[in-house]
Amino acid sequence: MRMAVLQHVPFEGPAAIADWAAARQVEMMPVHLYRGDALPAADAFDMLTVMGGPMSVNDEAQLAWLAPEIAFVREAIGAGKAVFGACLGAQVMAKALGAKVYRAAQKEIGWLPVTRTGVHPAFEGVPASFTAFHWHGETFDLPAGGTHLAETSGTCNQAFAFGRRALGFQFHIEANEASVKSLIENCADEIGTGPFEQTPETMLAGLPRCADLTPLLFRVLDNLTGA
Repeated sequence: MRMAVLQHVPFEGPAAIADWAAARQVEMMPVHLYRGDALPAADAFDMLTVMGGPMSVNDEAQLAWLAPEIAFVREAIGAGKAVFGACLGAQVMAKALGAKVYRAAQKEIGWLPVTRTGVHPAFEGVPASFTAFHWHGETFDLPAGGTHLAETSGTCNQAFAFGRRALGFQFHIEANEASVKSLIENCADEIGTGPFEQTPETMLAGLPRCADLTPLLFRVLDNLTGA
């Protein structure tokens, strides 16, 4: 299997997704959109992963690669590719499917509980509740025809599926210690004092939780791809 990975900034890479790819002998094809990499041909990959980033999916006027990316994701979903989106990646998927993406009432930054709300083959084996890592200030409406899968106290649409092979998570199920530290290092200026925003010290104290997320990531990606 070949997996194209769309990356929007240098400090938000595949994290534990790379570990899954190595364990399943999946060839990773990184596409660094922020530095001008071309989108791959449709027949060059079997799976598409769309990573996070601090920008908004509504910034097409400022980011020349964004509108082509959204169209590319729409085409990949329509072609039946396995598509997984994390944080901004889920928002790209939602917009590609015609849903609205907008500023959330509250930011969510840190280790926060997620509650499962739906059933889907890709979500099989995911517990009723778990703690995930979050870093977002925008949210999205559920795309028409999508399946709502998870929520938090601060954000209704935390996870959704579209068809059998497209899955978007607002939270960072791929978080590992390096990726959490990288977000804190590069985006700490985004942290405010809202009810769902944690200090860097609190987030770093929660790093052992990454070990609990990784098995969930592996299960979800195995379910999504049939690995």
